[in-house]
Amino acid sequence: MRKLFIPVAVVLFALPSLLIAQTEGTNGISPTRSAPGQDERYRIGFQDTLEIQVFRRPELTQRVSVAPNGTINLFRIPEPIIAVCKTERELANDITEAYQRDYLRNPEVSVVAVEQRSQAFGVLGAVDKPGYYFVNRPIRLLELLAMAGGQTDKAGSQIVVARTGSTANCRPDALQNQNDVEDDITVINFKLRDVLEARQSIVMQPGDIVNVMDADIVFVYGNVNKQGQVTMREPLTLTQAIASAEGLRPAASKNDVRILRQVQGSLERKEFVYDLRDIDRRRVPDPYLEPNDIVAVGEDRTKSILNSIGRSLTNGIPSVLYRFP
Repeated sequence: MRKLFIPVAVVLFALPSLLIAQTEGTNGISPTRSAPGQDERYRIGFQDTLEIQVFRRPELTQRVSVAPNGTINLFRIPEPIIAVCKTERELANDITEAYQRDYLRNPEVSVVAVEQRSQAFGVLGAVDKPGYYFVNRPIRLLELLAMAGGQTDKAGSQIVVARTGSTANCRPDALQNQNDVEDDITVINFKLRDVLEARQSIVMQPGDIVNVMDADIVFVYGNVNKQGQVTMREPLTLTQAIASAEGLRPAASKNDVRILRQVQGSLERKEFVYDLRDIDRRRVPDPYLEPNDIVAVGEDRTKSILNSIGRSLTNGIPSVLYRFP
């Protein structure tokens, strides 16, 4: 009889609490206790909007925004309550204690972050839909690019991620450093192809800014078949730039190819002279170009004169044939 009595007593003792839990759920008010692991997935941030409900006290239900200093102000509570970097459950517990102190007996408080706008990720540059994206779950770089519609045809080969150290990361010193403009920014570089092929990736952090860099440009003019801009989607050498310009004209001087490169922070340009024959024979390395370089291919005067004479003779053949049938 004793062995049978103990399990029955346990069930009878637990029954009232089970009935209370069911009653709370049917009244549309979430109990303070959250599902396991749910409140650990998201921490309240500076731009979030919160809905505060107090069970059986509808006059205290309100929707508030987290202030720039990370606090919220509630009815009947004289002092602001710090909300930022807390989970919904943690904030609900703090509000419960504040109401218990002066106003209510055994209140039951529910907190829901109805607008989770603190975890923002910026995407700019050569993407289809640049802008800010608000995501309340862990997200990788490739997923964020997909949200932005992917790269455009103007994209180059590089992606830069600027890690700004947003206070939405909820570091221990987040509140102290929120106005510290001298915080270091970490810059991480990726190759676009490696990210698209999932060979490189990172888990993004709130406040990260992704910049898909535009393709760089060099200019090729002079004695080439197609003068103008050449797009640099990958590292580009001098001979590759000339090949992209459809090669040299017959009168081009191979020993007089110049690269004009602007000095950083100045309007002046440095000049580098190369002989393509030395590059072809591997006597000197094929130089890599930098963005906005100007490649100028000179003219061989002797070849130009001979070519002009040849064109004159060629153009005169029909008239000669016409006169002497």
